[in-house]
Amino acid sequence: MTWEIKAGVMGKTSVMAAEYILSHFPKVKDDMTVEEYMKEGEQKREELFRKVEPMRGAAALVKGLYDAGIPIALATGSTYENFKFKTTHLPHIFSLFPPSCILTGDSPEVKPGRGKPKPDVFLAAAHSLGRDVGTAESCTDAQKIERSKGIVFEDARPGVMAGVAAGMNVIWVPDAELLALDPNANFGAKQVLTHLEEWNPQEWGLPALPGFNHCPPTSD
Repeated sequence: MTWEIKAGVMGKTSVMAAEYILSHFPKVKDDMTVEEYMKEGEQKREELFRKVEPMRGAAALVKGLYDAGIPIALATGSTYENFKFKTTHLPHIFSLFPPSCILTGDSPEVKPGRGKPKPDVFLAAAHSLGRDVGTAESCTDAQKIERSKGIVFEDARPGVMAGVAAGMNVIWVPDAELLALDPNANFGAKQVLTHLEEWNPQEWGLPALPGFNHCPPTSD
């Protein structure tokens, strides 16, 4: 799979991702349905998910935010089942998110067809933290201000667009190959980082985080 195709898959639900992939391989699409493709790939995906390693700085950042008492929520386009597949081997990270603050692509709060790049999953995440941010794209001035206090960390383009549509501050940490597809595009992100350790919480009005070491980007 090329990065052009992978970029179009990131942030999508399983069904949407399967449809997107098959649309790029007409011969395969003629031989199997989306359901058959998903079933055939299920075992392979499960094996691969259990080998996924966290992004550089992710574990320390989540733990640092948690230890500092800063409210955190998780908003993913994956279904809850796939989310569990991807994260069960990383309890030191994901157990720090309260269950009520984990929003997935099939959460009741996210209506069908309203996944990323729509803002709904991030607004639902903010609601789970007790924030009055309104719903969908409409909001009052007070809710708009509340939205602007949110910080979103994303690796996928649809997620960046969803966070921006939600009126939040997006920190984009893309894979180098994804960024290379369009080096000058940031899709509205406030910062584009090589890895999470480049993020400085104090630039965002937060305290230094316990156990999180900020590593400023090195100049070329």
